[in-house]
Amino acid sequence: MPHLSLSDWPAAARSHIHGVLTDIDDTLTTGGAITPDALAALHALRAAGLPVFAITGRPAGWSEAFALDWPVNAIVAENGAVALSRGADGGLHKTYLQDTATRQTNFARLQAVAQRILAELPQTRLSHDSPGRETDIAIDHSEFAQLDGATIAQVVRLMQAGGLHATVSSIHVNGWIGQHDKLAGARWVVREQLGRNLDAELEHWVYVGDSTNDAVMFGHFPHSVGVANVARFWDRLTHRPRYVTAGERGAGFVEVVRALLDGRVTETAA
Repeated sequence: MPHLSLSDWPAAARSHIHGVLTDIDDTLTTGGAITPDALAALHALRAAGLPVFAITGRPAGWSEAFALDWPVNAIVAENGAVALSRGADGGLHKTYLQDTATRQTNFARLQAVAQRILAELPQTRLSHDSPGRETDIAIDHSEFAQLDGATIAQVVRLMQAGGLHATVSSIHVNGWIGQHDKLAGARWVVREQLGRNLDAELEHWVYVGDSTNDAVMFGHFPHSVGVANVARFWDRLTHRPRYVTAGERGAGFVEVVRALLDGRVTETAA
């Protein structure tokens, strides 16, 4: 697997990073949960003044507790459609990329496509977190169920035939209606939360991910990092991360944070 290791990331470039965008499942989390060292890394980023936005295919309902508990500026759920953050009053603040009428119309279409997939491919199952989904559908391929590559490809084709955009994460096949994706969600949340234009400052952000639904981010950001388990999807990535960590999942995320903070220390010392 040809790539640059994280140690090849120049300190000068790391010192100019002032924001972090990250996937959640199998990037920030390990075995479905955040480990103490990964959580400590998020706290270290906050203490250093670096904003952190998690961009995930997980549903809004699943993301609510983490948006309140983790030291992140916001979580963008459902591949760019819903932003969740902790408000000044400590309560949950939720915003949507699509208006209410559009979401309601799309919801019925999404459920129809989901039922078609389950009927035509009886070995498939909706993701366990589906009750919390508001703007997409998800078929489980690796979290609690196991689907082979051919079946995953069939699920993608059925979603696309139903007029959905489809992408494959490390655990689910997600389908939604609309032109948004992780990149659109990242642009939106940075503008809404920070009042800044993400594309105007790409050199100052890093994206961390692990699977094919991160490819658009890997391709867009000059500073992109795959945690080591990205190897599972390497041959299927349309765009690959510039750097790859030695550790997998949350341990790899911790490596990225250490590299960032070490880079800032080096720049300060210089």
